[in-house]
Amino acid sequence: MSSVKRVSVRARLGVALTAVAASVGTLVTATPAQAATYNVMDNCDVPWIECSYGDLWLFYNSKDIAVQNGTYKSAFSMFYGNVYDHWGTSQYQGSSLTTYRYVFGNGGNGDDQYMKNNAASVQNCARDDNYRVYFNSGYGGTAQYFAKNGPYGDCNITNLISALKNNNASSHFA
Repeated sequence: MSSVKRVSVRARLGVALTAVAASVGTLVTATPAQAATYNVMDNCDVPWIECSYGDLWLFYNSKDIAVQNGTYKSAFSMFYGNVYDHWGTSQYQGSSLTTYRYVFGNGGNGDDQYMKNNAASVQNCARDDNYRVYFNSGYGGTAQYFAKNGPYGDCNITNLISALKNNNASSHFA
């Protein structure tokens, strides 16, 4: 006669529930994805954006305060190409999320302030490119056109229109 050990249904259910609880505990305590955030004043400082230098300069102050006697007194951000959102850009690299926030820089008025919805004037220093600055992210809403710089390399600074002053959210080649 063989000896068969009988295990009750209750005991088997207890073992199964213990295994499930252990698995859930492992999932809850798993290490989350890593995230890093950096502040930059030029979108060319973002590793996945290919460009050589910023052509469109957005200043924290209006033009009469931003530049005085040929010296920049206002902090600024520089952009090259299309910028979908002046708040910044993010990208996953494996399981890590890297975010670059656009801020005003150079030590002038507004230094280290976030750039989105804080600009008062613009300077287009592009030789070949015209730009538009938009009210909304994604190139929508009210826009202002900025022509390429003049034949002598003069980068004229212009105040944003009242609808866009401190309401700038994106910029695009025009």
